[in-house]
Amino acid sequence: MKILEFTLSGRHAIFKKPEVNAICLYTYGQIHKPALLGIFGAILGYAGYNEMKKADVFPEYYHRLHHTKVSITPNAEKGYFSRKISCFNNSVGYASREQGGNLIVKEQWLEDPSWNIYVQLNHEEAEKLADAVMRSVCVYVPYLGKNDHPANITNAAVKEGAICESASSLDCLFPKHVARIDQDADLFGGVENPFKYEEALPISLDEETNQYRMERFVYTNMQLSDIAGDIWSVNGKRLTFY
Repeated sequence: MKILEFTLSGRHAIFKKPEVNAICLYTYGQIHKPALLGIFGAILGYAGYNEMKKADVFPEYYHRLHHTKVSITPNAEKGYFSRKISCFNNSVGYASREQGGNLIVKEQWLEDPSWNIYVQLNHEEAEKLADAVMRSVCVYVPYLGKNDHPANITNAAVKEGAICESASSLDCLFPKHVARIDQDADLFGGVENPFKYEEALPISLDEETNQYRMERFVYTNMQLSDIAGDIWSVNGKRLTFY
């Protein structure tokens, strides 16, 4: 199968956690699939939430692209990006009911985030996306969670992917239920400096509420066992798509 591969990066990113909207806006530690589909929708020019009609279940971009299979690999030591709190003023006058109309905003940002993104080219919308990315064209400017953080898309290529007969590790973020770390492996399979990154991330949108459906994701260099589903080899990387 043909696989689109590219590097997605920027100076900063914020993928807001909806649970907290007071004092400080916090970010997920990784880009997640719904946010990635939003970037794809911007590239292809599909409508978003503001254009939704009452009868629509999902925004246009999600309706067209939700069945796209992706895989994400963080380009960071042990999968962890540095974070910082950024404070700035919103003084447009109507931003706050406080005296003077000045709102002090605090946001948590990821610093210098970068991921390798893989997309299965197994349907028409994915083919359109690959064509646009390879030609470096987009309808709307893609950004990393907020239009203050423009996204860079580089190193785009279409690679040939093949299913692995067996594998004992994965080079990407994967849903926790897909595999388990082999605790019986000798010194974690002989890996130096073993690590495990784990976080609950959005994986899809709920049809009734359009809120995130969550899944725990893992990124590790340790030996795995009982890996469920197909494992793809793409450019020497072992990946699972979701």
